[in-house]
Amino acid sequence: MVGPMTTPSLLNPASWNFIRQSKPIYQRLMMLLAAAFVLLAITNIATFYMLHQTSEYTKAEVRSHQTQIAGWKLISLLTDAETGQRGFMLTANPEYLEVYNKALDNLPAVMAEMDRLVAGDPELESTYGNVKELYDDRIKLMVDTISLTRQGRVGEAVSAVRSGSGKAMMDGMREEIADISEVVERRAIEATNAAAQARAYTIFSSLVAGILIVILAAVCIRLVRRQITDLERAQGELDQINAGLEEQVRERTADLVRANEEVQRFAYIVSHDLRAPLVNVMGYTSELEEISRQVDGLIERVEASHPELVDEGVRLAIREDAPEAIGFIRASTSKMDRLIKAILQLSREGRRDLAAQSLDMKALLQNLADGMAHPLMENDGKVVIGDVPDIVHDRMAIEQIFGNLIDNAIKYRNPEQSLLLSINGSETVGGFVEFEVRDNGRGIDPKDHERVFELFRRSGRQDRPGEGVGLAFVRNTVRRLGGSISIESELGQGTAFIIRLPQEMSVRAS
Repeated sequence: MVGPMTTPSLLNPASWNFIRQSKPIYQRLMMLLAAAFVLLAITNIATFYMLHQTSEYTKAEVRSHQTQIAGWKLISLLTDAETGQRGFMLTANPEYLEVYNKALDNLPAVMAEMDRLVAGDPELESTYGNVKELYDDRIKLMVDTISLTRQGRVGEAVSAVRSGSGKAMMDGMREEIADISEVVERRAIEATNAAAQARAYTIFSSLVAGILIVILAAVCIRLVRRQITDLERAQGELDQINAGLEEQVRERTADLVRANEEVQRFAYIVSHDLRAPLVNVMGYTSELEEISRQVDGLIERVEASHPELVDEGVRLAIREDAPEAIGFIRASTSKMDRLIKAILQLSREGRRDLAAQSLDMKALLQNLADGMAHPLMENDGKVVIGDVPDIVHDRMAIEQIFGNLIDNAIKYRNPEQSLLLSINGSETVGGFVEFEVRDNGRGIDPKDHERVFELFRRSGRQDRPGEGVGLAFVRNTVRRLGGSISIESELGQGTAFIIRLPQEMSVRAS
């Protein structure tokens, strides 16, 4: 046998040091990237805020200019209306009324604009209130003089004009509009300066953030380049080690194969040599049985002629104790014989060379089911074969796997119902296939799911003949084919065996 193998060191201390240092480097990179992200976020927020403030300052500046324009447009239109009024009074020419009427038609829109611009502004509302009072009085005076002139009462109209009240009203409105213009002009200048300051702050913050991001990027690049250099060096060392490791793996694999072959030969020799004394025991047991019968016959004859010569203890020993002891010997030797045959089967199967061939799984499984037709009919059972993929594997191994599983389903059926066994399959990722063999038998306790695959181990009630070899043989064969087998089962709810195999055979030396 081969002693325990030691695992070779795959990397030298420098490579292990690189692996240990990799995590802190990655952490630093993540911290730097997080810092850059936070800096960008702060810069974007600041820029958005500054742009919003600039927009508000610009709106305030525009509003101020609009207020100035509306105020002086009001004065201009009132002046035009006054000019038309005086011209009509002096000449009675209706053409002057065109200028007057045009001005009066445009004034409401200008006043509405002023109302909108001044609304909600405590600083301007009081001043604008005075403008509106003067405006109303000035409009009334113009309307009255025009009406007097049309009635031919020119003297009264002229007297009203010469009183100077109209001029006083216009002068008062000019002063109030000038005050409003001064206020909004001051605000416009403040808004312009604030907007310029906000733009300057935006440019400065963006410049600082850009410089910091460039610095962070330079640090990240340096860390990445260093990491790449270390990784290339470690990869080179690993390639060199792998070149030698492959040779070590081949050597160790060859040692394991030789050891496995030795174990198989040893199992074959031991089981073969055990049969010789076992056959002798079985032979001498038969002779003991024959001797016991002869002695029993002799006792019967003595009892018939001289009953007083037969001791009761001797009679019981020959007729009851001896047959019972011989029966125990026969049962034990039969069990031992079956176990030796099972060991021989496992040993021979392990030495057999596997031969891959394309298998029509539906036909193969149907043939196995047909071969079990008699025990199935006895138990009113049936096998349902669903869609199963074709595979490339050793025919005998596949037949033995599924044959054992079908035989197990029949052996451990639920006596209270008809046996139903279904076999389905499908292709999975990675070039593998899965087969499910499900029955409605008496099930297996979850704690025994691993136990049933162990050699000479069984679970549940031991009311069926067997040595506990079948499922161990199945798992060993599945593993030789490069696959795996698992179980899903609960007591009283049936059992499902899931077999996962490569679609094309992969022989394992195990």
